Amino acid sequence: MASRSRFDNVGWGLGFGILAGVLMVSLLLFLVGIKRYRKKRPPGSPFTTLAQVFVAAARKWHVNETLNCESVYYEDEKGGATVEGQPQALVLSRTDQLRFLDKAMMIDEVDASNQTRNPWRLCSLNQVEEVKLVLRLIPIWLSCLMFGVIQAQLHTFFTKQSSTTIRSIGPHFQVPPASLQGLVGIAILIAVPVYDRFFIPLTRKYTGHPSGITVLQRIGIGLVMSILNMVVSALVEAKRLDVAKHYNLIDKPKTIIPMKVWWLLPQYLICGVSDAFTTVGLQELFYDQMPEQMRSIGAAAFISVIGVGSFISSGIISIVQSITSRNGDKWLGDNINRAHLDYFYGVLAVLTTLSLCVYVLIARAFEYRKVEEKRN
Repeated sequence: MASRSRFDNVGWGLGFGILAGVLMVSLLLFLVGIKRYRKKRPPGSPFTTLAQVFVAAARKWHVNETLNCESVYYEDEKGGATVEGQPQALVLSRTDQLRFLDKAMMIDEVDASNQTRNPWRLCSLNQVEEVKLVLRLIPIWLSCLMFGVIQAQLHTFFTKQSSTTIRSIGPHFQVPPASLQGLVGIAILIAVPVYDRFFIPLTRKYTGHPSGITVLQRIGIGLVMSILNMVVSALVEAKRLDVAKHYNLIDKPKTIIPMKVWWLLPQYLICGVSDAFTTVGLQELFYDQMPEQMRSIGAAAFISVIGVGSFISSGIISIVQSITSRNGDKWLGDNINRAHLDYFYGVLAVLTTLSLCVYVLIARAFEYRKVEEKRN
């Protein structure tokens, strides 16, 4: 909040300089204690396991897919499922999806004649099922990218909108436009306990599910709220443009419009609530459904939805600018009062709706991880 206020009052150069200094101090503090950190040497690269399954399946492409207990490599000689020689606690149940990968665990004539297992020809059931887990999450990740696009508007056009409105609280204080993003955090802090305390017990009575709804349903609700967010944002922006026209401020983009900033409150709050559903749901899904040795990658994967969504947002903006500029009426010009930000929000609502439809189809076919047993 303080840094955003500094940006508005004394300039972006000094503001970025202050942040760079704080980050430098944080980095130095981190490096001071680096010798005291506890480190656990990883048993091997999880990407090696992924590669082994694909290579083994490709090398046995000609093998008949009919499986039986004698022709499948379930465990090693010591009786435990392993990855690169390390025992695995969970034994996954075999699934019927992505069956072309099952060939990686089929024993053919070459495998039967080998005295030792070649990991690039023969994989365990666990290895194959873990690769399936990763592949099943990729479509979910792709179908949620529009959520990241919507979140990107929070840091760009939402702030631009608020900078043109009346932001005064009392006679001496003005709310910095970027500080309104703090409302999203407040909405999350309220939504998460409400979800845990009220939403889960209420829905549990009707669904019988321990969590009230599934993780995929939670993500889907967040996507629906993202669509609602864009619809509300478009309506508020249309209202802002009407006020600007009424007071002849169309060609005065730096003049404050006689409209309270609190008109934008709903879109910030909805953004926070959708975040509490989708972001938390993605975090839970990618942590729970990722193979154990890849859970840190799962954490990065769900966060990357926001990052990649920001890049996609830039691409959508460029496409919209290119198309609308052909008629000489840019939707996203420098003068926000002459722009059509409301139309742009409408486009995002349509794209997110299409993305939601794809997500529903993928979610309906999604198969959760099934554990056969747990070893001590």
